[in-house]
Order: sequence, then structure tokens, then C-alpha cells
Amino acid sequence: MAISKELEAQIMRYHYAEHWRVGTISRQLNVHTDVVHRVLAKAGIPSAQRTRRESIIDPYVPWIEQTLADYPKIPASRLYDMARERGYSGGPDHFRHLISQYRPKPVAEAYMRLRTLPGEQAQVDWGHFGKLPIGRAKRPLMAFVMVLSYSRWIFLRFYLGSSTANFLRGHVAAFEAWQGVCRCLLYDNLKSAVLERYAEQIRFNPQLLDLSAHYGFEPRPVAVARGNEKGRVERAIRYVRSSFWPGRQFNCLDDLNEQAQHWCVSIAAERRCDQEQKSSVRQAFAEEQPYLRALPSEPFPCYENVPVKVGKTPYVRFDLNDYSVPHEYVRKTLSVSATLERIQVLDGENVIASHPRSYDRHAQIEDPRHIDKLAQEKQAARLHRGTDRLSSSVPRAKEFLSQAATRTNSLGSVTAALLRLLDHYGASELDAAIEHALERGVPHPHALSQILEQRRDQTPGPPSLPLRLPEQLRQREPSIRLRGLDGYDALTPNYEKDDNDPENT
Repeated sequence: MAISKELEAQIMRYHYAEHWRVGTISRQLNVHTDVVHRVLAKAGIPSAQRTRRESIIDPYVPWIEQTLADYPKIPASRLYDMARERGYSGGPDHFRHLISQYRPKPVAEAYMRLRTLPGEQAQVDWGHFGKLPIGRAKRPLMAFVMVLSYSRWIFLRFYLGSSTANFLRGHVAAFEAWQGVCRCLLYDNLKSAVLERYAEQIRFNPQLLDLSAHYGFEPRPVAVARGNEKGRVERAIRYVRSSFWPGRQFNCLDDLNEQAQHWCVSIAAERRCDQEQKSSVRQAFAEEQPYLRALPSEPFPCYENVPVKVGKTPYVRFDLNDYSVPHEYVRKTLSVSATLERIQVLDGENVIASHPRSYDRHAQIEDPRHIDKLAQEKQAARLHRGTDRLSSSVPRAKEFLSQAATRTNSLGSVTAALLRLLDHYGASELDAAIEHALERGVPHPHALSQILEQRRDQTPGPPSLPLRLPEQLRQREPSIRLRGLDGYDALTPNYEKDDNDPENT
């Protein structure tokens, strides 16, 4: 901190003439005590020499310096625990403050300016740009950025997520936009590129290796924690954040990518090229493009292939949403092959369902044919269950249904009507009514209802209403014993009949 000559003169006068202490001078002049000490030391005044007080950490300083020399990255909390075991009695906050004075400072590293040949290298990375709401879902908005190291030409494409499939799609789109492939691509150690790394042994993502074999480039990851080795793409992402993204308005992802493409070939292409100071990025790219390798005849297929299991309902779940499949595939394991626009459900190599892809959450995407076929089969199953019940309970029901079918009646409605009559009148009455209807040649539920009503009216005594049980109990065929009502007479007291009682007349 530089101070004026007038302030230095005031400090000297207060200390030499007025004999003020350093703290008094600091408070009166509103400066730090170190400033006062520095001014007095510069003047060579003996009283300005500061004496250091003893500290409880002094006996541990040689051990601390040796430990930090052996383990430069050891945290202060661990070092404090080790000092406590050796008898240190101070607090952790004060210890951490003191340790910062003894920790060795890292040596500043110098870097060489690297120059690359045209068409030799490109650098790749992801950039995160928040989340994009789609229906009930919030999808991460990721920017795939690839930069040619010689010309600094930027390719920018946004995707909903940084999956491996989107990573490969970004490569294919960049190569198509440039109409060529460079010889080497530099990556960070992200999972889409490097699955595992131990020292110099690297296990690449197999899908990235397939992509590199298809286009003929060398994938090369940078060293761990050495982002400076791919500084061109890091600076390109910062440039996207400062030049393209602020205040950007868009309607959908396709609209955003169209704006990004226009920005790459206009604003980003007109900036000055760092490799060739006298030319723009557009001019440098025109010089570099002939050195790129030619594209293969077919682009690399970028599909998401995921095994899925169908539950008891005819749907498969993929990427937070459910897609319908034919009902005969329930309880089976299938596979989903997805692009950005559509998904296909496969049983082996056979495509059994195809749907437009949804980026919503918990949405049901259905093919009406799948649902209608299931509903028809369920209806047929209910019809078969009703027919089986009638055949087992009423022997003549099968013949009645056969004749009703020949009269172009709806077999389902006839079966449902017979089941209702069976529940209301009982099996014996319905069987007798069916025999009568067949003799008269009227196999229709209305005729049965009239016959049953007539039989009930002709039966002397109170009408006999059968006990109606729930469907679950009817299926179990419970055994119910009906008791007589004679026992209730014992509950009524017997009075002698009085002839004079008007109620007995």
C-alpha cells in the first residue's frame, strides 16, 4: 500500500516528537499498524523494531515444517490432530491460521505456447447451461463444443443431457458441418471418453473407440487435473457464455440450435484468429479445411440401446416415460433403440413398437392399436368366463346361446343378461325357463324374463328370492345351510284366546 509523503511525515512526528506508540498512531491516522511499522523501519528508528512474542506452536515448528515437506497436501485438520497427539494444547482455528504461514507455496509453472498444424487437432468438451423445463420434467441443457486447434473454428450444439449417445451425436454433427475429420481429438477424462484410468493405462469407452475407428481419428485424453492442455475449448466455452448465451431467447431446442449454428458461422467466425494474428477465424478455417480427412460414405449410427423389462401392463419405461407395446409381450425382456426423434422397441431383431420420443416426465405414449387389441381380448376373456359359468350351472344354456347366436344377437349381451337372470332366479328356474323358450323357438333374454315372471306368479305362496352373493363368494361356491323359522315361535308367549277381545273377532 503506497502512502503519501505527508502521511509519512505525520507518522515520524508523532513517534519521534510526541512519543506516541504504534497503536495510538494507527488509530489516530486510521491506518494499519503494519503501515506504521514499515514507515518507522524505513527511517531506521530503533524503537520501530517489532519484537515477536513467543507462541505455543514454537516447539512444534520443526516437526510441522518436516511433515509439510513430506506431505505438502495434508489438510490442516489432520495435522492438528497429529499435533494434539504430540501435546499441542491450542485451538483448531488458531492452529489453522498459523499453519498457513509454514505451508510451502507452490512454484509457479511456466507454459509453452503450442502451435498445431492445419487439420491436426481438435478439442472437445461439455458446457452446462442450466435446465430446460419440458412438461413436468427439467432436462439439463448441455452444450457440446468442438474447436479446431489451428483455426479456432467453433462447433456448438445443444443437447438435453450429456449421455454417451449425445456425445457421439455431437461428433457426427461437427464432422458433417466441417465436411472433414481432424487426425487427433483431445478430451477431458469424462466417462463418455475414458471409463477407467490408472497412471498411463487408459480404458476408453468402447462406443468412442467404434466412432474413432469409423472416422479414423485418434482419441487422446489429457492428463488428470491438467485442463490447461485443452485450453482452446475451455476458452471457447467461456466465449460462448459471454458472447452467445447472455439474453438469448428461444422457443425450443431446435430453435436454439439454429441460432447457435448462425452464431458460429457469423459472429464467432469473424473474430481474430490467435494462431494467425493477421487473419480471421473464417480465413484460417478456409486454409485448414482442405487438410481435414474426408468423411466416410455413411455416418456413424448413434443409437441408444437399452434393455427394458415389461411388467404386468403393456408398457416399457425409457428415459422417464412409458411407451406401449403389444400385450402379448408382458413379463418379457425387450430392448429399446432410440434416436433424438423416435424410439423403437425390439424383440431380438423384430421391431414390435415404434413411438415418437418424449422428453416429458411420467408421460404415457400409446399406440391405439395396442390398447384396443388388449381391450378386445379382455372383453373376450370376460365372455368366456361368463359362458363357462352358465354351462356349469345351467345345462341347457349352451344350446340357448347357440340358437341366440344364429339369430344375429350379440352373444356378449345375451350372456350378460343370462348371468343376471341366474343371480336373480337361480339355476333351476333359469334352466326350466330356457327349456320352455327353446320349445317355443324364442331364444332371447326378454322371452326368458317373461317366462320366469309367469312361473313366479303361478307359484303359490310368497315368492322365493334366491340369496345373491358377491362374485368372489360365488366363485368359491360356499356352503350355506338354510335354517327353518319354527324356532322363532318359541320366542312369542302363548296367551289364551279371549273371546271378548275385539282383536280376536
